[in-house]
Amino acid sequence: MNDNGSGGRVQPARPEDPSRIGPYRVVGRLGSGGMGTVHAGIAPDGTRVAVKVIHSERAQDPEFRARFHREVALSSRVAGPHLVPLLAADTAAASPWLATAYVPGPTLDRYVGDNGPLTGGSLHCLAAATAQALAAVHGAGVVHRDVKPQNVLLAPDGPRVLDFGIAHAADGTSVTRTGIMTGTPGWISPEQYREGAAGPAGDVFAWGALVAYAATGRLPFGTGAPDVVAFRVLSEEPDLDGLPAPLRQVVGRALAKDPADRTSAARAAEECAELLAAQITQVAAGDAAATTVDMVTALWDVPAGTDPQWQPPARTARAWLGHSGPSGSGSGSGSGSGPSRFRLVGALLLAGALVGGLAGAVAALLPDDSAQRGSAASGPSSAPLASADTADGDDALESPGASSGTSGDGSADVASWRQARDARGQEEHDVARAVMDDEEVLSGDSPGSGLTPGTVRFHESRREVYFSYALDAPDEHTALLVEAEIARSMCLTLRDTVLGMHKDLPYRSYVMVRQGSSGSAQVTWRESFLTDPECLSTVEEGSGDTWGPDETGLAEAMVPSSDRAEIEVADSAAKAVIRRTNGMRDVLGTDRELGHRDIMVGFDPANSAMYVWSDHLGWNRAEREAWASAAAGEACRALVDRRRSAGDAWPYTRYAVAEIGGSGSGYLMLRWDTPTTRADCPS
Repeated sequence: MNDNGSGGRVQPARPEDPSRIGPYRVVGRLGSGGMGTVHAGIAPDGTRVAVKVIHSERAQDPEFRARFHREVALSSRVAGPHLVPLLAADTAAASPWLATAYVPGPTLDRYVGDNGPLTGGSLHCLAAATAQALAAVHGAGVVHRDVKPQNVLLAPDGPRVLDFGIAHAADGTSVTRTGIMTGTPGWISPEQYREGAAGPAGDVFAWGALVAYAATGRLPFGTGAPDVVAFRVLSEEPDLDGLPAPLRQVVGRALAKDPADRTSAARAAEECAELLAAQITQVAAGDAAATTVDMVTALWDVPAGTDPQWQPPARTARAWLGHSGPSGSGSGSGSGSGPSRFRLVGALLLAGALVGGLAGAVAALLPDDSAQRGSAASGPSSAPLASADTADGDDALESPGASSGTSGDGSADVASWRQARDARGQEEHDVARAVMDDEEVLSGDSPGSGLTPGTVRFHESRREVYFSYALDAPDEHTALLVEAEIARSMCLTLRDTVLGMHKDLPYRSYVMVRQGSSGSAQVTWRESFLTDPECLSTVEEGSGDTWGPDETGLAEAMVPSSDRAEIEVADSAAKAVIRRTNGMRDVLGTDRELGHRDIMVGFDPANSAMYVWSDHLGWNRAEREAWASAAAGEACRALVDRRRSAGDAWPYTRYAVAEIGGSGSGYLMLRWDTPTTRADCPS
């Protein structure tokens, strides 16, 4: 949960977000993670802060609350120029929170990924500043326990270390899972692998790996399966090629196998300050006895990037976002009361940056002229579709209960679609154009999608926007995937145009209507874009498990395991997926063989789920779908086979396949299921 410095990219606040946390006014979101949500806040004096609110499921755990309280108390004693200070906290609140100073700038891993390793004075600044930060943490009796590039911000005035002590609270809860070791492979010390011990010496070991990564762009013990990395950490020497010789000596002592042989953070800070002073004298005549802060200020040369000022949401916009929706629409799923009749399905894009960038993206799609185009919402003339007014009622595939304008439960159906009208006025025409010009809505590059757009229509009294289309897909599974993509794009576009650009329009839900060749029609999707801020679109569920993967489960799966059975199944499944992937390189359009660094497997115990994910970003949509199907088949068979041999002793019954976005930008959930036999598995 380290989205303190996101370069000023504040995502809009969501309807469920609080307007105020303690003394801080909430103006948006900075991100979220397995521990909680990070809100962008403004203090009464105008200071920008990052307010981190713990997830409700963690807040309900008394053990976590006690540990969180203890760690916040410890962290409040820590101060230093290269730390992100804790400003305030309320550990007894219904939703515990803490506030830190907001620091603009990318994390080290994001910067290195985008720009390559640090060099010269900036590298020595990072080494000295982070060592001094850890010395301050250790001097206050706190152990960081999560030193890694994601927890180092490259601020305009120098590096800052994030989440000191707080990571311990999150990790402590994870440790209660039997056999699970916390930490990230490559940043775990030998003694933690051997004994589970995590003390100041472990922080120093991770610091050495951090500096090596900053200087080379490589982890000193490589990447791969967690057990392979662990073997290297325990038995092999680190790869420090590329580090300047004097700094390499300091880092080498920090990476000693025996913690007794390691330097301390304080000593490393002193040695790095001496090296930094030498850099100062090389660059310009300066005071070699200057403080580390002075020297970092003089030598730090990392571009600050953009840092736009935060603006509170407009009063009218917040009023709309807080609206409960049309009467009878309930949660926006078409049900006025009781549990939702819908379940997650399709590809879900959980990328916060996408939400923040929608306004510019949609504006770029709109034509320059402001003339009203009556044909803006019309389909291609080469493949005309029946309009709502001319659809053959006898042949229509209407939703159950549709007889006179709405279905029996008040939800949208073919009859209400027929009652809808074309766009009127400039604002509705803008919305129709945005939908019809959206390449994602009209995307035809899905495998065999066969999509032909129809019309965009409006039902003012029901507050619904209707999109009709024809779809000639090879099978229903492909059709469902295509419709999931259309629905997500519809939701995002309508949130931007209606909630963002034209707030006076009354529309709050969208409905998708699939037309047949003989004039038949069927409602395939209906959802509120008001109450679905992440646009995790839904369809009506049939029988079976309603579980769906999410970012919290994926974060849990990324925690390395020391449980023998989990490691065995994960290793077997990963190898099977990798073999299958490399065997279909002609289909995937790649010449490079993928390995354990590209495809990984982990477990989410709370939901009995196994996740398979890849961070290979070179596939187009068709290739991604082909890979996901193959990976799902291997994951499914691994689970079913283990369950058959181990019985109830094997707790995992679900699987999910995901693609991870670059630099932590988000996830694409591709496949998931709860199989019972091999017959349930994709081929």
